Amino acid sequence: MEQQAITIALVGVLGIGAQWVAWRTGWPAIVLMLAAGFIAGPVLGYFGYPRLDPEAAFGDLLEPMVGIGVAIILFEGGLSLNFRELKKYGEGVWRLVLLGVPIGWVLGTLACYYIAGLVLPVAILFAGILVVTGPTVVLPLLRQSAVQQRPAALLKWESIVNDPIGALCAVVAYEYFRATADGGTAFEVVPQIAVAAVLSGAIGYLAARLVAWSFPRGLVPEYLKVSVLLVLVVGVFVICNKIEHEAGLVAVTVMGIALANMHISSLRSIHPFKQNIAVLLVSGIFILLSASLDLTELQYLNPFEVEGLRLYLFLLALLFLVRPATILLSFLGSSVPWNERLFLAWIAPRGIVLVAISGLFALRLSDLGYADGSILIGLSFAVVVATIVAHGFSVNFVARLLKVKGASRPGLLIAGATPWSIALAETLHKLDTPVMVVDSSWQRLKPARALGLPTYHGEILNEATEHNLDLTPFQSLVAATDNEAYNALVCSEFAPEIGTDKVYQLGEGADDEDPRALPASLRGRALFASGFGVDDVQQRQQEGWVLRRTKLSEQFNIEDARESLPDSANMLLLMKPSGELKFFTHATAPEPQPGDAIISFAPPRERTEEKAARNADRNAARKGSKDDSAAEPA
Repeated sequence: MEQQAITIALVGVLGIGAQWVAWRTGWPAIVLMLAAGFIAGPVLGYFGYPRLDPEAAFGDLLEPMVGIGVAIILFEGGLSLNFRELKKYGEGVWRLVLLGVPIGWVLGTLACYYIAGLVLPVAILFAGILVVTGPTVVLPLLRQSAVQQRPAALLKWESIVNDPIGALCAVVAYEYFRATADGGTAFEVVPQIAVAAVLSGAIGYLAARLVAWSFPRGLVPEYLKVSVLLVLVVGVFVICNKIEHEAGLVAVTVMGIALANMHISSLRSIHPFKQNIAVLLVSGIFILLSASLDLTELQYLNPFEVEGLRLYLFLLALLFLVRPATILLSFLGSSVPWNERLFLAWIAPRGIVLVAISGLFALRLSDLGYADGSILIGLSFAVVVATIVAHGFSVNFVARLLKVKGASRPGLLIAGATPWSIALAETLHKLDTPVMVVDSSWQRLKPARALGLPTYHGEILNEATEHNLDLTPFQSLVAATDNEAYNALVCSEFAPEIGTDKVYQLGEGADDEDPRALPASLRGRALFASGFGVDDVQQRQQEGWVLRRTKLSEQFNIEDARESLPDSANMLLLMKPSGELKFFTHATAPEPQPGDAIISFAPPRERTEEKAARNADRNAARKGSKDDSAAEPA
């Protein structure tokens, strides 16, 4: 009991710790998680230190724990797949599924057989698993690298849809070899598995319909919705796995995609929770699997032996031949640009599903008498590490090289086209900061369009906006409509996705003594230290106030900047040389450094000149006072 508690705590610390280090350093989180688990497990054990040993702690429970975790991750990934995306990217998605899977299976089999030297049955089965990429590795990779919308969407759809398909490919191969060993034929195996897959998909769809029918009718209380949904996902996964091995992955993926496209408003409240649990599960499973690895399973990877050299050549073939050929053949004659095809041809990291399924079938193949089955565990880890390291560290470079990189500087999303918000957008646009002004009124957007600013005509709270507007470049949001309550609603809606410390609005902070004030939990952070409201900025703008940029240096610091501005000027934001935006709010103020730029909201230039004259008179008076005192006798 104590060992299990310690193992759970260590897995959590290592997994979330690796995620935090990745956030601070910009390194791929998956690489750090694999390294953390590998060091805490087999490496420490090799040197004789106490090691993290999940198999000793959980025993036979480890495999079902990992399986259920993968099922929840696939379900959560399915919730992010909206059929609206198929209208724009459907051609690429169908090619990746209908053409990419069989082509990748065939090419992978040839590489496993002729290069890795696996016996043909093991080569066919392992190549079936290799068609998966997986949301556990692709989604964090896309989150850390700002890739353009189409290639990012194609990679996301491929990773989620092909995961259960790859598992079924392995099941088909295994059941075929087991049947032929007993004198059976393919006609006895394939229809059975196809029926099981269709039945599992139907069960997943019916479970989604049950949720869509019961939740809006109040049959499940709000505080139980997340629990009911998780229990239902696990139940569907287990039941369908009883019908056929790995069919549960099909069921939960279908269930997630179906729920995502039934547009159930009551499910929006659980989105933050599902994202959090996905991060926890991805972190935990990667640590568990890498810590469970036995160094003896990697003995086949010795490059100084013939078998090890062949496996390294196989990894190179997988990276530079199999994947590129699969993508380029699948997209022949398509409308997808060549630079995006080449990007897709390079990015294909493998993750949890590959390792979990390979470990499962390695034991089953050994039971059937295939000696090469034991190699799959070490080889699957080698594929995961090679693809994650190669693609994780190169994704930004390749994206820039092929010109599929999105905005590299942090952007600002502005809700509401008012004279002040348009002036803010124009100021930042001139500084090469990605901005987008969103408003439901075409007429209010007219001045922004006249200035050449990026605009989006639509209701920002509409679910369709989430799919029609690429929010990836925008790391901050300012709600600046003429309705402060609406601004608060916008900030409340986007806070879980962008971050509560990255959503701002005009208006004073919440006053606990004022019963009319909105509570702080429902608002964004109030812009300006003075908490200017909508009416305040509009009135001052009519008086001629403008947004000004002041560059700081070693010789001209923040105090000098304050002296150069009118007394009534208000500092709005600080821009780092990297483009990062930090706002001055009623509660916090960033610390300016040399090289930063300050954007302030200040009165007209005449008042600035008046202040300069007053400062000059004041300095002269000080100087005269000093001269008089110096002239006095001691």
